[in-house]
Amino acid sequence: MNKTNLITKIKTEPNIRNRFVAGLVDYIIIYTVTFILIYAIGEPNDEGGYSLNGLPALIPIIFWLIMTVGLEIGFGATLGNLLVGLKAIPKNGTKRKLTFGESFKRHLLDPIDMFFFGLVGIITIKNTDLNQRVGDLWAKTIVVPIKSQTELK
Repeated sequence: MNKTNLITKIKTEPNIRNRFVAGLVDYIIIYTVTFILIYAIGEPNDEGGYSLNGLPALIPIIFWLIMTVGLEIGFGATLGNLLVGLKAIPKNGTKRKLTFGESFKRHLLDPIDMFFFGLVGIITIKNTDLNQRVGDLWAKTIVVPIKSQTELK
């Protein structure tokens, strides 16, 4: 089966609610662990809070990288996407997991896509032919239901 036929059989849908829930789940986990780390190993600062300085400040960044990029390239989806039955694949429809670069590009733009409660992401998903958010456009990826991948086997 050539790539052109494969892409026509993969149905992309906006899945706004599922994608919102997936992002919410992922980032609740990331923020919770980050705040716990800050209070557990952080140092008190002059403003009455805690902060991470030096090498410990890299721990939340590494955790974010593992939770988003690591899980996506290792298992094909983040925890949130697995929970709602979605996965990201290359835009050309190739049945493979994303590369590090593709996944990193997608998630590096999460703050833009999630700006103002996800409004930027919702607008781009609804106004692109393949229902892509800004990160997907840059990384050349699409988000599809996991079941669509199993139907193609």
